[in-house]
Amino acid sequence: MITIIDYGLGNLASVRNMIKKVGGEGQISKDPDAIRKAEKLILPGVGAFGVGMKNLIDSGLQEAIKENTAQGTKLMGICLGAQLLTNHSEENDVNGLGLIAAQTKKFNLTDPQLKVPHMGWFNIALDQANHPLLQNLQDNPRYYFVHSYYMHCDNAANQLCSCTYEHPFSAGIVQDNVAGFQFHPEKSHVFGMRIIENFINW
Repeated sequence: MITIIDYGLGNLASVRNMIKKVGGEGQISKDPDAIRKAEKLILPGVGAFGVGMKNLIDSGLQEAIKENTAQGTKLMGICLGAQLLTNHSEENDVNGLGLIAAQTKKFNLTDPQLKVPHMGWFNIALDQANHPLLQNLQDNPRYYFVHSYYMHCDNAANQLCSCTYEHPFSAGIVQDNVAGFQFHPEKSHVFGMRIIENFINW
C-alpha cells in the first residue's frame, strides 16, 4: 500500500489513479500517525515552496515523514514534492526537508525564446540507468514538466536523471531510500506509468 501525503497541495487523485492503473494500491492521508506507519510514501505537490513547507510543519507531517524515512521507508516526491526533499529553495528563501543533498534554484534564462515556467514534454537523460526506479523505460523517455524552479544536486551521485532547458538540471534526485522527480509521472502516460510501477517494486 502506497500512502499519498495530503498537505493541501497536489494532484492527489490523479496520483492514486495512476497507482491503481499499474496494479498497485494507493490511499490518501493527512494523518501524521498514518504517515509514520506507512509502508511506502509519495509526496506530490504543485504550488509555492514556502506554502508547502509551512503546511508540512503546521500539520505535523514534516516530523512524521522524517521519522518514517529514517527507518528506511521508500518515499518518492513529485514536482513540488520533489523540491521539498532538498535542503533549501530560492523560492521564498526557505529550508526544505533536507532528505536529499540538493538545492532548489530559480530559472534565470538568457535566451529570450525560452519562457518560464518550463512547461511541456521533454526528454530526459538517464544518469543512473541501473537504478531500480529507471528500469525498463521505453526508448527516448519523455515526461511532462511544469515548473519555474529547478533542482540542483550538491553531488553528482544524487542525480538520477537530467533534463536540459538552456542548461542541464536534475530531473530526478535520490539519496538512499528517498527519491524525487521534477516531472509529473502521473501526467506522462506510458513513460510515467513505468516510473510508478518501478516505485511499487522498489
